[in-house]
Amino acid sequence: MSFLNQLPDSVLQWMAIFMSIIIEALPFVLVGAILSGFIEVYLTPEKVTRYLPQNKLLRILFGTFIGFIFPSCECGIVPIINRFLEKKVPSYTAIPFLATAPIINPIVLFATYSAFGNSWRFLMLRLLGASIVAIALGIMLGFVVDSQITKANAKPSHFHDYSGYPLGKKIFLALSHAIDEFFDTGRYLVFGTLIASAMQIYLPTRMLTAIGANPLTAILVMMLLAFILSLCSEADAFIGASLLSTFGMAPVMAFLLIGPMIDIKNLMMMLGRFKTSFIMQFVSVSAIIIALYCLILGAFA
Repeated sequence: MSFLNQLPDSVLQWMAIFMSIIIEALPFVLVGAILSGFIEVYLTPEKVTRYLPQNKLLRILFGTFIGFIFPSCECGIVPIINRFLEKKVPSYTAIPFLATAPIINPIVLFATYSAFGNSWRFLMLRLLGASIVAIALGIMLGFVVDSQITKANAKPSHFHDYSGYPLGKKIFLALSHAIDEFFDTGRYLVFGTLIASAMQIYLPTRMLTAIGANPLTAILVMMLLAFILSLCSEADAFIGASLLSTFGMAPVMAFLLIGPMIDIKNLMMMLGRFKTSFIMQFVSVSAIIIALYCLILGAFA
């Protein structure tokens, strides 16, 4: 305790925020890892081919909206997406799911509805914005750029047929895969959280408020703030609602859209799985579309 008492207050605050983010995020990473383990055991490439629509555009829409019935927080979405890609789910289906699942999650939509005073308007605008971004990403991967987005040195996929295994053996193998996935993903989460918590302490918020003087810079500032805070999507609507009187509707909507798609901890986990070129495309396309969408909202507000 004497050692801790000698530390500067800013360092103690940094560690406190770090622990709060880790405690908030780890359960979702664990759930994502467990889902990933069961996907490994129960989902075969043949099943993927059987259940996905044959039309490429329908596959993009399928990935965009499947989050309604297969929700996931952004803290645990990366291992799930990685497993889907290993099971031959097309990237133009998997990446729209990555973009929308943390937002069209029924829990997140209800939190958004509640945080803004039972407002259907904010809920629908958030849902619409996320869908537009996801569909654009799907079209980009399906028709424009290289759809091979995983790193070349990523561990190879070995497909095993677990269908003949007894139930107990399947569950054991699924949990074994989940443990490996949890620790593999967790290291990126810890490193990303250290950066996010440090920026919350050492980046002056007064500077961000001063920059946000006009509609475009206000939107960009709120997008940067969402990236820095790295909030869980189940809680970000309440923070966004508290900033509504300061920044206005359009910047707050940008905050609500970019955070679940791109934050520090999520980006660090993506860096361990995906090509840098794809991550740059993902970030730039998402940010540009969200900024344009929110500028249009601001113009008609």
